[in-house]
Amino acid sequence: MLVSNYIEAFLPMIKGAILYTIPLSIISFICGIAIGVIVALIRINHSKNPLSNLAKAICQFYISIIRGTPLLVQLFIIFYGLPNIGITLDPFISAIIAFSLSIGAYSSETIRASILAVPKGQWEAGWSIGLTNSDTFIKIIAPQALKIALPTLSNTFIALVKDTSLASVVLVAELFRQAQTIASQNYEFLRVYSQAALIYWIICIGLGYLQTHLEAKFSKHL
Repeated sequence: MLVSNYIEAFLPMIKGAILYTIPLSIISFICGIAIGVIVALIRINHSKNPLSNLAKAICQFYISIIRGTPLLVQLFIIFYGLPNIGITLDPFISAIIAFSLSIGAYSSETIRASILAVPKGQWEAGWSIGLTNSDTFIKIIAPQALKIALPTLSNTFIALVKDTSLASVVLVAELFRQAQTIASQNYEFLRVYSQAALIYWIICIGLGYLQTHLEAKFSKHL
């Protein structure tokens, strides 16, 4: 009977992880990194024209807002607040927007620091063989910056997987939401939430091994 109870709890949570937690993490991370790259490139741009300065100010304001407010509050504003001005979003889409904006703000600082950490001589090396600024960045600077940023970005992704549990407050049927539903039915809160923690732990262990593999691969080829 006890084994049956464990299985009955595990299956919905694993389903929630497969259908929502993992896709939500991957999509949000990809979108967030795209935002982070754009913001980082804008912030390291040395142009002094007014549009460039305006773009930098907007990026700095965006980073300040995201880093200065709780992710949970951001989720509530997007899902529960925006309908007050006529914008109603699906729970899953709301979660993707909130997590992507969060990852974008934090990863932009990592990416910017990684690009700046590449020695300036690498730029000069690219120019000396006739590469343009964009070619030098893509072929020489970006790969080295990625190697520097990879450990931090990998940790950011692992943290995101755990943070997706916050999506339960906007009714996304992910892993933790399923655990809440099961626990509210059988009142076995310790057992059910421990099972949920175990699933998160297993996922993060797998991601940790993947991180180690990627870091070793990049160290070998760069």
